[in-house]
Amino acid sequence: MLDMGFEPQIRRIVEQDTMPPKGIRQTMMFSATFPKEIQILARDFLDDYIFLAVGRVGSTSENITQKVVWVEEIDKRSFLLDLLNATGKDSLTLVFVETKKGADALEDYLYREGYACTSIHGDRSQKDREEALHQFRSGRCPILVATAVAARGLDISNVKHVINFDLPSDIEEYVHRIGRTGRVGNLGLATSFFNDKNSNITKDLLDILVEAKQEVPSWLESLAYEHQHKSNNRGRSKRFSGGFGARDYRQTPGSGGFNSSRTGRNTGGHGGNRGFGGGGNFYGNDGYGGNYSHSGSVDWWGN
Repeated sequence: MLDMGFEPQIRRIVEQDTMPPKGIRQTMMFSATFPKEIQILARDFLDDYIFLAVGRVGSTSENITQKVVWVEEIDKRSFLLDLLNATGKDSLTLVFVETKKGADALEDYLYREGYACTSIHGDRSQKDREEALHQFRSGRCPILVATAVAARGLDISNVKHVINFDLPSDIEEYVHRIGRTGRVGNLGLATSFFNDKNSNITKDLLDILVEAKQEVPSWLESLAYEHQHKSNNRGRSKRFSGGFGARDYRQTPGSGGFNSSRTGRNTGGHGGNRGFGGGGNFYGNDGYGGNYSHSGSVDWWGN
């Protein structure tokens, strides 16, 4: 919440209301990704704290099968329908889009195509959001179209599929989004639509896939190489290096601890064969999470 613009509200709660001051109260902070900037900010709320990392902080669960596919903007809707038909209309599927307008438009499109769906985004009231989540959890509307507001804080254990209809612009958001599936030991599936608009996330996405031992499309490796080559002379910072918040920033050489004043924060065409198209049996038993079409003897979903 500190990273999503709620710092003033949190600061008012812990500093100006009836909350005991730090050093007297006991405070715990939890984060799937705990980057350096947020660690620096957190020092205002924590006192001589213990840093505990469980697993690979900022990485993805081994229970999530990740698939990245090349889909041009004009083809996204038809490709989405193919995916929804392959997984089954009753499987809980979370579809992420980039804008509130895009969420409304996609929800309307899916409804007209005969799919029971709902949406959640920043312009919907709290009551509307809660109703949408209730319909999603209960299975009355097994498809939830959402913006980034649904990337954090949702714990719905039986989400089978997360689809990045629009990929986010930073890798931390990607990690949070796909983390809505594969929870509490369950298996999950995450499919991301990639095209030229997503070139800025190429290298970080490749790193995530490689580390999680996922299938990496050859075209993504080629794009990452090209992107890295072009970025070498610009001194591109690698947000993924160091594992987001996998390390306590206070222990980093040269960090100077947390005694200095808090730093400011900025809050503010590839053609050819992508390995996907033309008669390939994408929904069959091709390594896409096992028998994705449910037509064989293996039931990957564990039903």
